[in-house]
Amino acid sequence: RLLNPKEREIVAYHEMGHALVAMSTPGADSVHKVSIIPRGIGALGYTIQRPTEDRFLMTREELENKMAVLIGGRAAEYIIFNHLSTGAADDLAKITDIARSIVMRYGMDDKLGHVSYESERAPFLAGMPQSAREREYSDGTAREIDQAVRELIQRVFERTVALLQRQRSVLEASARRLLEKETLTESELVVFKQQLLAAA
Repeated sequence: RLLNPKEREIVAYHEMGHALVAMSTPGADSVHKVSIIPRGIGALGYTIQRPTEDRFLMTREELENKMAVLIGGRAAEYIIFNHLSTGAADDLAKITDIARSIVMRYGMDDKLGHVSYESERAPFLAGMPQSAREREYSDGTAREIDQAVRELIQRVFERTVALLQRQRSVLEASARRLLEKETLTESELVVFKQQLLAAA
């Protein structure tokens, strides 16, 4: 469907939020293309990243950087429009999944320790939600897990907002350019990456 002018503006800032955070984050996959042309069902715009290398292991810092890129769209909307839209729903699902893995699967939370709270799923349970399977920890631990996930996501969001606030002039210039051209390729994004590096 066709977006109205306000929606187009929100999507432009949202997608450039993803792109600029990726371009500002050491080790993040390179940004190949950014567009505000709707793609498929539910995607009002898109940011395509290409991995620079095959990765088999990730540190907590790298996982948090991945979360920052994903939440960059929402952070940009928050800074520019001082509101939150439904456009980040898919990003939030992915961020929450990474945060829960950090806390429950990889034992990377200081308070909860080097413990895995997520048991391997048997093949016949693979499609079953966690709540429907037997839980091997107490209600108190479940509350601690939920709190740790919330705090991690909030911390990454605040860090991402601070990053984009420092780069607000680049965010505004790049979003205007995206509105004008609708799609920016890697070669066109280079000028904005240079501005980010100059301002860092």
